[in-house]
Order: sequence, then C-alpha cells, then structure tokens
Amino acid sequence: MPPTTAGASRREVLGRIRAALRTGVYLVPSEHAPPDQRETLSQVGRWLADPASDPQHIRTRIRQLAAAGRLDRPMTLSALCVLCASPLVRDYPEALRLAAQQELAALDEGGEWQDLHLASVARHRGVVFFLLGYDSAALDWFTRALELQRSAENVGNVLAVLLRIGEFDEAIDLLARMRAALPAERFSELAAHVRADDDLMRLRDHL
Repeated sequence: MPPTTAGASRREVLGRIRAALRTGVYLVPSEHAPPDQRETLSQVGRWLADPASDPQHIRTRIRQLAAAGRLDRPMTLSALCVLCASPLVRDYPEALRLAAQQELAALDEGGEWQDLHLASVARHRGVVFFLLGYDSAALDWFTRALELQRSAENVGNVLAVLLRIGEFDEAIDLLARMRAALPAERFSELAAHVRADDDLMRLRDHL
C-alpha cells in the first residue's frame, strides 16, 4: 500500500509520475477488463450512468451477475465499489471497505489480471479521496494506479488532481509528454478522455 498524505511529499509523487512514463511509454486500450467480462461491465456502467436507477436494484443485479459466473470476485467487488462511490449512493466508507476486499481478492487470485485488479483498487481509493477533498492522498493513489496500468483513465485521473492542486504547468507537461511518446491512436484516446471529463476542461486548449 503506497503512503498517503503524511508519507509522501508532492514532489516525490510527481517524480513517480514522471518515472512511470519515462521509458516505453504506452497506453493500454480502454477495453482493459478481462475479455469475458467486458460486455457485462459495460452493462453495469450503463445502469450506474442512469440517474433514475435504483441503487439497491443495481446492487442486486451485480450480485446476480456474479452468481451466474459473469463477473469474477475482484470485478464484482469493483462494481459494488463504484456503486457506493457514485452520486446514487455516496457511501464512501463502504466504498473503501469494498476496495480493501477487492485488493485481498486480487492477491488471492493472482494470475495475469492481478495488476489490472490492483490498479482498479488504487483507482477506487483515489476516487474516494478526490471526492472527499484529500487531494494529496488522491494523487498518491492515482499515481499507484498509473504505475500498474497506463490507461487513458489513469492518466486522466492524475491530470485532474494536478489541476486541482494548482500544478497546471505539471499537467501541461505531462500531456505534452504523452503527445510526444504515444502513437496517434493512443493519444486520441487520451484526448477523448480529456474532452469528456469536466475536471480536465482547462487542458482542452492544449490538446
């Protein structure tokens, strides 16, 4: 578990961000869940995006999908965590509890998807701390997710915290590094994420 606010200075975390992207820079495609679960997770995502959805109904459906073998344990816990942290519920202590369970499940299962599952855990914790206003802790966890999985979502989360803590030049520099290092297709994916996320609107003129 990486250090949070008290254990890592902002400069140390910024150094980790640069190190994560220094060599062999790439982004994994956005469809980075285990292939046999992508359609199911997309379905869950549509439920969560609907402001009229009933959270208890979604929770029941997620558990039904797990019981039917359409979601493994780490991804089931991940989906439940997203639900708890969503505007539909806003139960942040429960979201953190589920993230801890997901971490244990990921370590127990191991295998080729372990880093993806652990990146998901770090991202969930970062989201909760970001929503609660603990920006240094959020940056630390988002950086951990980026170290494990260099996806457009994880880069975008790091950029969002950099903007909120006033590291605008650092965010511009990171975006420029990605433009220089990535194939056009992968940078387009990151650019689409920037355009879609209101937390990143200040970067849109720099794409």
